[in-house]
Amino acid sequence: MPFASLKLHPALLRGIKDLGFIRPTGIQGEAIPAAMSGRDVLACAQTGSGKTAAFLLPILNGLIDGPRGKTRALVLAPTRELAAQILEDLKDLATHTPVSGASVFGGVGHGPQEHAFRSGVDVIIATPGRLLDHLRAPYAKLDHIKYLVLDEADRMLDMGFLPEIRKILRYLPQRRQTMFFSATMPPPIRALANDMLHHPVSIERERQGGTPVGITQAIYPVSQELKSALLVALLQRGDIKQALVFTRTKHRANRLADYLVRAGVKADRIHGNRSQTQRTAALAGFKSGRIPVLVATDIAARGIDVEELGHVVNFDVPLAAEDYIHRIGRTGRAEATGEAYTFVSPQEQGELAAIERAVGRKLPRVTVPDFDYSARPQAKLEVPIAQRIAEIRARKAEERRRRDEKSARANGPHRGHRPHGQGQGQGQGQAQGQGQGQSQGQGHSQGQGHDDQNRPHSRHRRRFRPRRHRS
Repeated sequence: MPFASLKLHPALLRGIKDLGFIRPTGIQGEAIPAAMSGRDVLACAQTGSGKTAAFLLPILNGLIDGPRGKTRALVLAPTRELAAQILEDLKDLATHTPVSGASVFGGVGHGPQEHAFRSGVDVIIATPGRLLDHLRAPYAKLDHIKYLVLDEADRMLDMGFLPEIRKILRYLPQRRQTMFFSATMPPPIRALANDMLHHPVSIERERQGGTPVGITQAIYPVSQELKSALLVALLQRGDIKQALVFTRTKHRANRLADYLVRAGVKADRIHGNRSQTQRTAALAGFKSGRIPVLVATDIAARGIDVEELGHVVNFDVPLAAEDYIHRIGRTGRAEATGEAYTFVSPQEQGELAAIERAVGRKLPRVTVPDFDYSARPQAKLEVPIAQRIAEIRARKAEERRRRDEKSARANGPHRGHRPHGQGQGQGQGQAQGQGQGQSQGQGHSQGQGHDDQNRPHSRHRRRFRPRRHRS
């Protein structure tokens, strides 16, 4: 079935032809007609199956001949990278149309985003947190929204965005078309869909837990300490030429990227602690092929769409089978082929068993010839948690000590004051000696003298009042 049979606007068909697309993917062939008919859509399809065009094309088709100057479509995405990728896809598809779009996410300045709201771009693609920041200002208006899309809805719920999504809904008109797109459809997603969608068209292109047929999956049993060396060996042998490598934590992503660079591999990392400039540069280098290995965490990798990406490597086994499906979906996109390797240590056998139950089959095991599985690791990739906690506590203690010393210096005796207890009585009964509490001339008791010692600055404040500087 060609795209022309979907009754899209001629300007969109020109853009599709420029991109080299000939026929719609399965999800596109079902979702586009349903969305163009005005129905709400609940779609479950694998990552890389063409979900983005499945919701962008109906939206663009409905906005081409409409009025300009008001934002009429909102797309919510869980990460900055995914929002930026959707905007790129929109620009490609809308190149022959007057439809405009803008992305709204954190890590960059508010100025251009505020301008997008004020000018009324047709489509806004946003992450929930930054969008709410703007919606608190009077210039951000979404009361003309006709289309609402939740992309990667399952991941947004995993990231805890449900409260933000419900707040955003308060700013939108009740009469609108809503579309849910997700790679998995767990019960919480269905519950949210029941609240937000009205008699939706349900589309489920893949069996729950299934993986794209074009991806070859393999398990590499290896000790935790030798995973880094095994990855380098596969890269040096030429088994892997370009790979997106997933780690469990940001710390491990940093350490692994540094290890690869020391081994002579061009690599970079992308995770939530990196600035938006660093993340954009790393992603650009990976897409261009200048950097063949990109190490990423699960959340940051959403939106990484690289044409003909050959390999995904699960350096750490994901804790949830759904994350495994999302990870390997970065390769074999749009019905292409790819390979997904998973490094499994003895401690990760439980997570592997859950993944194999989810995909419905036992995955093949692979042993690399000539790799020394008994070698001693050159360096530890992960600093033990007890050592990291001890280092953090020591650093905090040192910071407190320096802060206390600085505070003590700032609150010390004023320059020019006499040392306490060394004043000479001059007809007013001042205490003599060094704090002995004896009074003269006014009959101070010893108890009163002792009380004065507990208030060492009281007399100085009366006698040496500091001058006020006029501003």
